[in-house]
Amino acid sequence: MYRQRSFWLTVVVIIVFFVFIHYAQQNFDAYIIRIMNVAAIYVILGVSLNLINGFTGQFSLGHAGFMAIGAYASALLYMSPELKAMNFFIKPLIWPLNQVQIPFFPALLVGGLLAAGAGFLVGAPCMRVKGDYLAIVTYGFSEIIRVLFNNLQSITNGPLGLKGLPTHTNLWWSWGWAVFTVFFVKRLIDSSYGRALKAIRDNEEAAEAMGVNLFYHKTLAFVVGAFFAGIAGGLLGSLVMTIDPNAFNIMLTFQIVLIVLLGGLGSVTGTVISGVLIAVLMEWLRVVETPMKIFGVTIPGISGMRMLIFSVMLMVSVLFFRHGILGDREFSWEALISIFKRHPSKQGG
Repeated sequence: MYRQRSFWLTVVVIIVFFVFIHYAQQNFDAYIIRIMNVAAIYVILGVSLNLINGFTGQFSLGHAGFMAIGAYASALLYMSPELKAMNFFIKPLIWPLNQVQIPFFPALLVGGLLAAGAGFLVGAPCMRVKGDYLAIVTYGFSEIIRVLFNNLQSITNGPLGLKGLPTHTNLWWSWGWAVFTVFFVKRLIDSSYGRALKAIRDNEEAAEAMGVNLFYHKTLAFVVGAFFAGIAGGLLGSLVMTIDPNAFNIMLTFQIVLIVLLGGLGSVTGTVISGVLIAVLMEWLRVVETPMKIFGVTIPGISGMRMLIFSVMLMVSVLFFRHGILGDREFSWEALISIFKRHPSKQGG
């Protein structure tokens, strides 16, 4: 009975949410729509990284590299040959990429699958390392991808990047993928695979003694996380209309890690909340980087001040909220309904 009620409540909320998305896409200001798109992309990135860091206990810093692979692969597939010729004016794009053009959705899928393949190549050798060493290896992978993309001019156009990309990303694409990511990851962690991942996080030796295949499950987490990171990269590239190898640097990785830590390691709900929160704050805090007047005194804007504030937020979160906003807790209809049931009884008493 409870499961059936929760299912229908979830269906109703999703329908209402997408009705709101339709209204927002038609009526909201372009600036607000852009922030909402970024929030959805952050949700995808945060939830997919939480699968690796929070539920499997592997400290990965390679998400920016997976994003770069997905962004470039999808863009090179959905760009028109004429647009490619305009971008690759120094060194021509290799064949057959210079002639291929496919729709946005299959291009996103190909980008995600290529990122998933890279996730397998990273996750498989990382079986021998863990903790800080794994973080160093995955961050090194991300930097290798960035350096390669800066030098492969006949494929990525080098440091010039790709400009004038078609703007396919809208609220339907971004939040559609965000909802699917949350649904897929939640179903995965509630399955037997998810229980195995949590067992690995809590105690690898005990999990292996109980018959859990460490190689398979760790690699599975990397592959799934990398796939959704590649999708997010493709969405982001089409949203900002430009792709630059240097955009996928340590600062982007830092933002994604902040989303996971602030929301709570092992909490999908917390990651969704923190993803939206960070997207809004990233725009709202632009005011500290622009000149302002306070009581008649002109204060010059300080470039990079936003990231300093986010660094302080991360320190405060680690020191005083070690488990993030929600810890490892998740939203449930049962808990919400129980709150409303208790409230009238208190009034009656």
